[in-house]
Amino acid sequence: MVFALGFVLFALGITLSVALHECGHMWAAQATGMKVRRYFIGFGPKVFSFRRGETEYGLKALPLGGFCDIAGMTALDDLRPEELDRAMYRQATWKRLLVMSGGIAMNFVLGFVLVVVLAVGWGLPSLEQPAPTALGAMDCVQSELPGGIEQDCAGSGPAQQAGLQRGDVVTKVNDVPVKTWQQFVVETQKAVGTITYTVERGGRTLVIPVTPQRVMRYPDDGGPGREVSAIGVGQDSYGPVKYNLLSAIPASAAFTGDLGVEVFRSLIQMPAKVADLWEAVTGGDRDPNTPVSVYGASRIGGESARAGLWQVFVMMLASLNFFLGAFNVLPLLPLDGGHIAVVLYERIRNAVRGARRLPPGAPVDYLKLLPITYVFVVMGGAYMLLTLAADIVNPIKLFP
Repeated sequence: MVFALGFVLFALGITLSVALHECGHMWAAQATGMKVRRYFIGFGPKVFSFRRGETEYGLKALPLGGFCDIAGMTALDDLRPEELDRAMYRQATWKRLLVMSGGIAMNFVLGFVLVVVLAVGWGLPSLEQPAPTALGAMDCVQSELPGGIEQDCAGSGPAQQAGLQRGDVVTKVNDVPVKTWQQFVVETQKAVGTITYTVERGGRTLVIPVTPQRVMRYPDDGGPGREVSAIGVGQDSYGPVKYNLLSAIPASAAFTGDLGVEVFRSLIQMPAKVADLWEAVTGGDRDPNTPVSVYGASRIGGESARAGLWQVFVMMLASLNFFLGAFNVLPLLPLDGGHIAVVLYERIRNAVRGARRLPPGAPVDYLKLLPITYVFVVMGGAYMLLTLAADIVNPIKLFP
């Protein structure tokens, strides 16, 4: 039940983030005198709508984002005679840039607000994390009942009893090399009898045998459970630092800068992740650093809620907003960055024509840009489907 609640809340958080992105465009357009004809949350058949002023507001059946219809976004738009003077493509460059960047700015602002909430409520984590197979907190082993209900346990667990310590970096499980936490979990769960862990500790290599407990684990989809081995250890991570509201502002600004660098780095690496996603779909291990779909992100949100780690929930939602903002900066149509590139091109072109004593050129013909737009849309759609397939077939599990 808690998993389902977290899943739905995160999906709603994504929808709200996209809806507020469109609000950024709408409010900027209204503030600069442009006409916003429609603002809808979702796509597909209309559920309901109402009109306030000259704008129709409403909800559509598929909650997959939203859209904002500004009169004359391009010269191809059909306009009524009374809309011509307010058409977006006929406005000053600074107004058009303000409107097109309004959605991007909204995602960055929303991400920053969520980081402040994280700093005050739970504390800011370190972005420099330990090795992927570093051991963290250790405890007794909890078995599960159908539905993912955890049974109580007491005392120390197998990991503690055998002498494993927090910070140990596992390199092998029963002589099988492991490089990710997922590999560590898989090899541990499938082992029968005493498990031999090869770990790095303080520059030394140690081999530590551990006798696991056999416990039941049930999948989130309600399928049949299976008996696996468990040793009662989690993945290591650096502890967060909490702030009061006053000190949270500069700390959140610094954290946002560091997170922004990581987001742009992930954005650049997206094309290189195709092979990793394909490997995950075809039965290989899932790299935890591969992109996730809306479904995959919502699933992680559900896992965070079930584990009571709402700080992970908030952090994921903040990171998503920074990613949405950064992704829309790309100078590719139909993204905001593509429209911004067109506006800047027209401004530079007209400046050059003015220097040559020529009149301003005609607005860019978007029909000529359609082939490039279609290529990007098809490639982007294929990437999204591949990511969705990986999240369904081989999802990332933060809490295996």
